[in-house]
Amino acid sequence: MKPASGQTPALILLEKEGIAYTLHTHEYDPEAGRKGLQAAESLGVSPERVFKTLMVWVDKDKPACAIIRSDHKLHLKAVAAALGGKSAAMMAPPDAERLTAYKTGGISPFGQKKRVPILLDRHALEQETIFVNAGRRGLQCEITPEPTASHFGWTVAALAE
Repeated sequence: MKPASGQTPALILLEKEGIAYTLHTHEYDPEAGRKGLQAAESLGVSPERVFKTLMVWVDKDKPACAIIRSDHKLHLKAVAAALGGKSAAMMAPPDAERLTAYKTGGISPFGQKKRVPILLDRHALEQETIFVNAGRRGLQCEITPEPTASHFGWTVAALAE
């Protein structure tokens, strides 16, 4: 599918790399406590198919990206272990926005300004397709998880329960 006007870096990268995706828009609620669950509800799909993109620091100075189900909580120790680190912490929103060039609530694992290691939670492989942010609030791309992770060299690991 060709990106509509207002292409995001995520969609440009997916097109360039020849990754199949389906674009979906949804009502974005900036007041929602859990944006991923709100996106799943708005899209009319189960939460286990909608994944959130979280930016983290490993060992305080190494940025990374973790993609987990919208209804799960990230285990920071698992992120650190998957990347050979000792500890991990959530990145502050201004740091995440500066590093990715996306606004929080719209951070995509694709087309980030700075290339960082990307981890995909193993639960993604239980789904035929998953939804991840396409680089703008209220914009999701539906992808097949295993071929996409393999293409981009993502690490698949147990990151959440």
